[in-house]
Amino acid sequence: MRILHLDSGRDWRGGQRQVFLLAATQRDDGHEPLVVAAPNSPLAGRLKTVGIASAAVDMRADLDLFAMRRVRRLITKWKPDVVHAHDARAHAIALGALVGAHVPLVVTRRVPFTPKGRLKYGTRVARFIAISDAVRVALRAGGVEDSRISTVYSGVASPTPGTPRDWRREAGWPADTLLCGVVGAMTAEKGIARLTQIAQALSPDVRARLRLVLLGGSAVGADAFGGVPAYRAGFVDAIYDAMAGLDMLWHPSGAEGLGTAVIDAMALGVPPVAFATGGLLELVEQDISGLLAPPDDDVAFARDVERLATDQALRERLAAGGRARAVAFDVRRMVDGTFAVYHAVLGSQLTA
Repeated sequence: MRILHLDSGRDWRGGQRQVFLLAATQRDDGHEPLVVAAPNSPLAGRLKTVGIASAAVDMRADLDLFAMRRVRRLITKWKPDVVHAHDARAHAIALGALVGAHVPLVVTRRVPFTPKGRLKYGTRVARFIAISDAVRVALRAGGVEDSRISTVYSGVASPTPGTPRDWRREAGWPADTLLCGVVGAMTAEKGIARLTQIAQALSPDVRARLRLVLLGGSAVGADAFGGVPAYRAGFVDAIYDAMAGLDMLWHPSGAEGLGTAVIDAMALGVPPVAFATGGLLELVEQDISGLLAPPDDDVAFARDVERLATDQALRERLAAGGRARAVAFDVRRMVDGTFAVYHAVLGSQLTA
């Protein structure tokens, strides 16, 4: 099968990682993926390093006519069986590029927000892939028929850490401190602005024992949040080694489609604390594979952090439960679920 993937992202985030893993596995399975990505993006660079076919198209806006023409020429020349858009802008570009064409369009939706726009979410999209049931519910609220939505959970590769990073040595922290990690884009939407309030809500004794490691973003160096010393490591490529050096994960996002960083942490035996929102409710089993605080309740989040910080047996139990839970969110299941969608779409076209 020939699949043309579109992703407009200029950074390396969870969505771009999913595109890379999907295309790489499809190629290994004997299919022909072609990924259209932003020029000089981390996704484009990684595709080249493993020999996956790619094309550079700068998708500057939803109504970028130049990008639509470029993608249309690729579709006409390459003749894919399916076009698969992986973000909102790529979705819009694909709709424009496919005007008058008869190639089915599949769109992955990764955010649990109600979509807007009848044209964009109309029947020209053969099937929407929701990365969680929370995203599926949001699509239905936006007027998309449930029959046009398939839930396919994101998947991560089995972690193969080499040597866990020694953050205490790198940051010059005492050996008895507990390391709390925050992984992902260092933006307000991912809850970074809440770190100070969470830290301030901790008891003084626990606060004194904790250190924060921020994995992501561009800033590097010492920092502090609410009295908790922190180290900003910037973008980290060897993420498994980096996360394996943590004692717990803080995931303060207030709205999450699923949360692949949480899957990574669980697979590595690093127990997560997160808010009970979006797809995290489908991912984390309360008191089995992690701890979930009520949405937007920074004090409750801090209490869960204190539970982990003061109870080693709980950390060990959640670490074991997390490893078992993460198995359900592997790359193979994500790829197989995506191909089931492709076959359903192509089958419905053949019988139409």
